[in-house]
Amino acid sequence: MKEIHYYQSPVGCLAIGVEEGALTSLQFSNEKASVERPVRPLLQETCKQLDEYFAGKRSVFELPLAFEGTAFQQKVWKELQLIPFGQTISYAQLAQAVGNPKACRAVGSANGRNPIAIIVPCHRVINANGGLGGYAYGLEVKSRLLELEREGV
Repeated sequence: MKEIHYYQSPVGCLAIGVEEGALTSLQFSNEKASVERPVRPLLQETCKQLDEYFAGKRSVFELPLAFEGTAFQQKVWKELQLIPFGQTISYAQLAQAVGNPKACRAVGSANGRNPIAIIVPCHRVINANGGLGGYAYGLEVKSRLLELEREGV
């Protein structure tokens, strides 16, 4: 059974979902964050690592992840995890990295459907011209995440 915990981050409330010993979702939410720390160890560890990330003390997450999506989406999401902290790549570079250089739109679509924001850093993908491109949770959030990472490098 999926368990959800609401976490207040500097960029908004996050809904953290875990199921069967793995993190299955991390999405921005309009819900009110819980003031209580979660009881489940994986939720505790996720909150701890998010605290460290937002404090500039963590650049890599070490959590068990479980994705539900097409084989192509999963390939894109795995590739996103290889983008170094504080760096960005273009949608075209991501398409190249997944072995389909002409699939920029498909890569963008898979990127937008990433179920585990921040930890699977879809915010690190930008337009080839250096523009931010899109972001499922708004360009202000994407800009703040990239700025936070640049400050932590």
